[in-house]
Amino acid sequence: MPVELKIDGRTAKVEILEKKDTFYRVRIGAREYEVDITKVAKGIYSLLYRNHSINMEMIEGDTSNKYIVNTLSNEYTVEVIDARSRYLAASKSEIEGEDTIITSPMPGKVVKIPVSEGAEVEKGDTVIIVAAMKMESEYKSPVCGKVVRIFVNENDTITGNQPLVEIEPVSEKAEGKGC
Repeated sequence: MPVELKIDGRTAKVEILEKKDTFYRVRIGAREYEVDITKVAKGIYSLLYRNHSINMEMIEGDTSNKYIVNTLSNEYTVEVIDARSRYLAASKSEIEGEDTIITSPMPGKVVKIPVSEGAEVEKGDTVIIVAAMKMESEYKSPVCGKVVRIFVNENDTITGNQPLVEIEPVSEKAEGKGC
């Protein structure tokens, strides 16, 4: 099964095609490579590729799917892009974006809607909670405003990118509000 990696901002699909002891045949993008990989110590690996030896150190980054990979001459930032990473990135863009229609990037189930149509919300208030891939995600208002329309009900099964809640931004700061 291919894995998507982001290496210093460049994305590539990596797939292990064959594994025998320490020998690996891998496909990175459209190219295939044959490498012999030996774990020397925790986080330290020795790679043999076309009779060239490469020593590599992998250090865990600030999250479980990020690494710093050091070789003798280079340092790389590597991120494993899995379904959870894509989901969180899409959720983050929903929160940070100025789009006033909140959607979920993937299918799921509406767990809770803590607002109602006509309710005033501040930027960052939770407006809907969706369960997808065995985790719940809170979707927050990207703007200060008023809930204009709720497109779904609690316990509804939703598709990816389906409109869930629409918020109308307020142009002026309301009295006593943090908007």
